[in-house]
Amino acid sequence: MKPKLLILELWGLGDLVIATPFLRAATEKYAVTLLAKPFAREMRPRLWPAVEVVPFIAPWTAFRFHAKYSLWRWPWNEMRRLRRELQAKNFDCAVSARWDPRDHFLLKAVGARERLGFSRMKSQRYLTQELQRPDPIAHRSEYWRRAGHALALSLPARADLIPPARAPAAVALIHSGARLPARVWPLENFQRLAARLREKKIAVQIACDPDQLGWWRQRGETAACPRDVGELFALIDQAGIFIGNCSGPGHLAAICGVPTFTVYGPSLHEWWAPMHPAAEVFEGRACPYKPCSDYCRYAEPFCLWSVPVDEVWPRVEMFAAKHLEKIPA
Repeated sequence: MKPKLLILELWGLGDLVIATPFLRAATEKYAVTLLAKPFAREMRPRLWPAVEVVPFIAPWTAFRFHAKYSLWRWPWNEMRRLRRELQAKNFDCAVSARWDPRDHFLLKAVGARERLGFSRMKSQRYLTQELQRPDPIAHRSEYWRRAGHALALSLPARADLIPPARAPAAVALIHSGARLPARVWPLENFQRLAARLREKKIAVQIACDPDQLGWWRQRGETAACPRDVGELFALIDQAGIFIGNCSGPGHLAAICGVPTFTVYGPSLHEWWAPMHPAAEVFEGRACPYKPCSDYCRYAEPFCLWSVPVDEVWPRVEMFAAKHLEKIPA
């Protein structure tokens, strides 16, 4: 019987995609339980079918900063029930790839015998094995690689990942959304990119977040608005390339084998570039406060919003010519 391993990844879609190589490798040696947001259940059949998913929305992962620590709003009854459920599983080992004391306290609270993590603010008191952090500029996947090494798992470097084989496709999928407004390049810019691609006789599918759908429809665009991860998979499966912001959909496209082109503003591509060997990035304007997480210190995120289409288009044009099935001369 395989030893039982609990894995914590309580944040966004992109974070969970980055953990995918670790999750896949871990199932070869462990009976894996993943504690993650509910959308992990939709990702499981496609990405890591051998993993058991326990859904949980941790209150400290709220994206509105002021709401994260309104303790009276936390679901205390649900959290106590979850603790009992996980304690009953008697985990041999548990791991988090975040330097987050809340994760480490949770590993301790559920009674895992071995607890691995990257300590912060003396959170090593909750761990049985403190892991050494990678270089500060290392990609987020390096934290999972280091955790994998501690568990004797073999994980390739991000540059060595082999994308899954895909049938050729001629559609450019443009996704204009992101979980934080500061990471969204102005929609007018994506509209202009779509127009220029169509001038090149390239089929374009627009996808967006729910709060953007009205904007696209007012401009005559039949935009798709995926309601869940399954609908997002369906769009990605028809695409030859993906163009968008630093966002979960971009990460999901990359892990499915679609080359991605990402326009970056407040986040660092060194940390968050999608995990595909053909992934390309366009770096926005410099800012002394970069990287930002929940909000921008200025009235608007000029690092991203001041990037014009004319600067991005030559790179997108070459990217499309390189990866789409057929680009007319």
